[in-house]
Amino acid sequence: MGTMGLALPWGARISSAPRERGTRVEPSEHLTGGPGPAAVEALSEDAALAAGCRSGDLRAYERLYSMHGARMKNLARNVLGSSVDAEDAVQETFLKVQRSIASFRGQSSFVTWTYRILINTCYDARRSRLRKKEIANDDSEETPRMEPRAPGAHPSLRMALERALATLTKHQRDVFLLYEVEGFRHAEIAGMLEITETASKNTLFQAKRNLRQMLEPPRSSAAETR
Repeated sequence: MGTMGLALPWGARISSAPRERGTRVEPSEHLTGGPGPAAVEALSEDAALAAGCRSGDLRAYERLYSMHGARMKNLARNVLGSSVDAEDAVQETFLKVQRSIASFRGQSSFVTWTYRILINTCYDARRSRLRKKEIANDDSEETPRMEPRAPGAHPSLRMALERALATLTKHQRDVFLLYEVEGFRHAEIAGMLEITETASKNTLFQAKRNLRQMLEPPRSSAAETR
């Protein structure tokens, strides 16, 4: 079974403290005056990818894969818990993009639209796997194993994280993975999951609150009487 990779220590990931400037900038934190050069370049690249794929240019698909293939595999592995299933999901996603590119209307970025197809493909794979287990009279769905990327992570910590994540709802776990593990912004997550940015933020807050309740050590009686 594959493992999920977590880029940063979990203690920082579920903290309720505000992020320091520079770690991630939400749209509301940008200074007024329009998008910066990097944002303009990203929009231009996104539009070029969309146009190339729509025209059937295989080089555009190769470019899309070279830019996002590794991240897509990591996201699929996090959702499905299996490297093999992740590979299949990414391949299926590119086939779906090729078949349905004519339906892309530009209401979101082309890359966000591609990730939405990937996530829905992963959801379909999860449902299919669950149905197979039900047919086999096995009602217990295997929980994907979580393994922080940070070296030296203690096995007991990984087990605690796995148990805590298993208590989240599917929706909370997916938003948490997309935001905290994969680094997507709430605007991007909203486009991928077809929800509002507010819903994404609220879901992340609920996920973090539930994780803190599971992972924080119980207060001692001495501390409570202070």
